[in-house]
Formats: sequence, C-alpha cells, structure tokens
Amino acid sequence: MKLANSPRTGASAAHRRLVVAVCMIVTVIEGYNLIVYGSVVPLLLADPALGITDGQTGLIGGVVYLGAVLGALLAPALAERTSAKTTLATGIVVFGLGSLAFALATGGTMLAFARLLNGLGVGAALTTAMTIARDQAPARRASLVVTITMAGIPLGRLVAALLAIPVLPAFGWRTLFFVGAGLSVLIFAVLAPLRVPADPERAAADQSWTGRRKLAALVAGRGKWILLAVAGAVIANMVAWQGLNVWAAQAMIDLGFSLSSALLFTFALTGAAVLGSFVTAWAADRHGSARIAVATGTCTIAGLAGMLVLPTGPVTAAVCIAAMGVGGHSTMNLVHTTTSSVFPATSRAAALGWSNGTSFIGAFFGPTLGGMAIGAGGAHAVFGTFAVAAGVCLVAVTALAGLARAQTEVVLTAPAIRAR
Repeated sequence: MKLANSPRTGASAAHRRLVVAVCMIVTVIEGYNLIVYGSVVPLLLADPALGITDGQTGLIGGVVYLGAVLGALLAPALAERTSAKTTLATGIVVFGLGSLAFALATGGTMLAFARLLNGLGVGAALTTAMTIARDQAPARRASLVVTITMAGIPLGRLVAALLAIPVLPAFGWRTLFFVGAGLSVLIFAVLAPLRVPADPERAAADQSWTGRRKLAALVAGRGKWILLAVAGAVIANMVAWQGLNVWAAQAMIDLGFSLSSALLFTFALTGAAVLGSFVTAWAADRHGSARIAVATGTCTIAGLAGMLVLPTGPVTAAVCIAAMGVGGHSTMNLVHTTTSSVFPATSRAAALGWSNGTSFIGAFFGPTLGGMAIGAGGAHAVFGTFAVAAGVCLVAVTALAGLARAQTEVVLTAPAIRAR
C-alpha cells in the first residue's frame, strides 16, 4: 500500500503505514479472542464439568456480541472525551481480561460473563482501530486500508485454527484462552509508546461540530435510508458469517467428518476470507465498494446453496466453504468502507460506530440461531438458516449501492469536511 507524505496528518508515509499495521495487529488479536470460541465448541459440549447444552453453547457464543454492540457505540463518545489511542488501549485491556476470565471459568454463567466482557472490549477496539486506520489513508485507498485492518479478524481465526489442531488434543480448550490473554498484553505494550497522528483539519472541525451536529449529518438527505440499508446488510451478513464461524466445525462433524477435518474446513473458511478480501478490495477501489459488495453477497449465497444441494464430499465442501469465507468477510469490509466514505469525515467515527454496533446485533443472533438450528435439524438446517440471512443481506447491499451513489454526490457538494 502506497501512502504519500501528508501535511494534513502531520506524519510521514512510513509512520502512517506503521499505525495501520498496528491497527491490523490489534484486530488480529481481537479476531483470535473473538473467534477462537468456535474452535472449542465441540470440547465445551463434551466437557462434563461445564454441563452445557447446544442451546446454551450458542447463547454463550452470541452474548459476546451484545457486549460488542455496547463497546462499538460507546467508543466514539469515549474517544471524544479522551483520545482515539486511549480508547483503543482501553478496549485491548478489557478484551484481554475477558479472555483470561473465560480461561478460568468453571460453568456456563461464568463463561457467558467472560464472553460479554470480551465483547465489550472488542467492540470498542475494533471500531477505534478501523477509524484510526481509515484516517491515515486517502479516499482512493479506503477499501484497501479497511481490508488490511479488518483482515486481522480472519487472520486471528487462522491463528486460532492452527493452534487448535495441536493444542486442543494435548492441553485442552483453556490453553487457547490463556494465549489470547497473553497476546492482548503484548499488543498493549506495542501500542503504548506509539504516536497516533490526527488529521489537523478534522481535529479543528471536531471542535466546532457538536455531537448533535455529527449525528444530524448522518441522517441528512438520504443518510437515514443509508443507515437503515447499512444496518440491514450488516445484521443479516453477520448472522450468516459469525454463525458460520461458531458452528462450521460442528456442522462438518454432523456431516460425518472428523474433528481434525472439521478444523481444516474452518481453516479453509478463514484462509479464503483473508485472500479473497484483498482481491475484492482491489476491485472496490476501482469500481466502488457498494457495487462489489453485491457480488460478494452473491458469493455467500452460492456457497451456502452448494452445501444444501451438492454432494458433501471433501472437495465440494471445501469449495463451498471457501465461497462462504470470501463472501461473508468481504461483504462486511465493503459495507464498512462504504459507510466511512459517504458521510462527512467529521462524522466518520459515529458512522463506523453505527455499522460496527449494528453488525454485532447480527453476530449475536448468528451463533444463537445456529445452535437452535443444529439442535433441530443438524448441519443442513444450519446452512439453510444462514442462506436465508445471506439473501436478506444481498437485498440490503443492492439497495445500499444505489443510495450510496446518490449520497456521495450530496457529500461532495456539501460545505462539510470531506472524506479524503
């Protein structure tokens, strides 16, 4: 990624690239702490000391996103009163404590509380890291910078999947959460001495823009309809995407695959998400993020439909799961990019707080609905449920593409701070 020196941020290109890299590392560790749960679901269900059911496991997997909603919505307000760096550091500490609490939990209630705490920190840190990274880049590189930052989520899952294969049989599920807590300590130590450059023009505008004015900018003109389309897209997408993150391994076991094979399929889900997101980011920076989101939303449905109607051999399953990975993760990135670009830059944090906060609503219902589905009808019920959600997402992103194009014309002519 090539970023030129910018007097607007008062920082060199190398330093801004470093800031983006640190934000990505933050999301890697967030992704690990957030998504490692899906890798341990089979062992949690088999642990007699915990005594939890399929439905309770899905609820515990989903409650993390309730905390994330609150964290994502509170992060912009906390950043205004302190700083973006302080807010990011606070989120790191909180989700690290949540991982430690999960590792020490002895029952379902403690597991749920730990995941709620973990989600609170993840929501705050993810929203703040994305805002900081997006502020370092010009508009023509928006999709790439958001993708680089958000690639940390599936990369974190990739780390979790790779560790799970040797660690789970030898040391049990608690070890993975101790590792997550330790990684949080490491990234906090990296962030503490780092200078996070601000955009002087945006900072000056923030002094004159009240919180009410920033919110008013979000709903002006077609803004309110864009916010509704964004919410519909991210909620439905995250029902399918995070539901798959939690239940893909168990669904593949239900189809007759071994635990090791199921973990390899989760590796394919994550690897395709990471690699595919860079291809879609390249396309989005040339053809528009909302337009490419329509294509990636279609990809998700294709993968889910394949699992329902095609023979469930290992090759077919791997291809379908890879399609889900590309579609689920890239669609999320592209909707965030669209949200960060169609509103005035001074309202960017609030806009991303909205897209992140509402996405976690879907992320809560995904694991919960997946738990209900697998208990009622096994793997096919899981894939069918998430296919419906992916269809709703496709309708929403199609509407968003049209609305965003019209809103961009309004923003470009408005006397507001423009997205770079």
